[in-house]
Amino acid sequence: MWYNHRQEDMEQIRGFVAIELNDEIKVKLGETQALLKRKGIVDQMRWVRPEAMHITLKFLGDVPVDSIKEIVVAIKQASEGIGPFSLSFGGLGCFPSVSRPNVIWIGMWGDTKTLAQLQGGIEDSFAVLGFPPEKRKYTPHLTLGRVRRHIERRERGRLGGLVQTENIDKLGEFEVHEVSLMKSVLSAAGAKHSRLAVVRLEG
Repeated sequence: MWYNHRQEDMEQIRGFVAIELNDEIKVKLGETQALLKRKGIVDQMRWVRPEAMHITLKFLGDVPVDSIKEIVVAIKQASEGIGPFSLSFGGLGCFPSVSRPNVIWIGMWGDTKTLAQLQGGIEDSFAVLGFPPEKRKYTPHLTLGRVRRHIERRERGRLGGLVQTENIDKLGEFEVHEVSLMKSVLSAAGAKHSRLAVVRLEG
């Protein structure tokens, strides 16, 4: 399996498979972050920039550049028989719980069954290539921000309480037509993502 035989001198990228969002949804997500900041949730968080938000299907880590074609084939295999589907976004939540939040997220509903089918197919296809499967159950969400590590438990509980009191209605609906292979470059200003390839959902 090529995944377990990387060479140090081989050019690599930090990759992941995702569904990209449209600009309208990203604007709404940014507005939700601004609302939370006005409520006092500011310095305690590492906020995800709206332009970097996406629905993660599979994080790959460092992979050789010359494996990209093989990765795209795996995405195509996982997408066979799946056509475009609709998702809606709204509702706030926390991982692992509101009493001890590490992540604040926006939920989604709609055709989540098709989303789960797509994500499961990607897990299976990439397992054949040697990528370890995700141990946790797939929970579709959009990460707004992560609580900073130094925040104490009492303050975390306060943040979770604020999240519980906010009633975030439907932010919008999004039609999923494609799956993207993305490249992530880490920097002091946050991760910057760019698209390497796209696979259309044609059913």
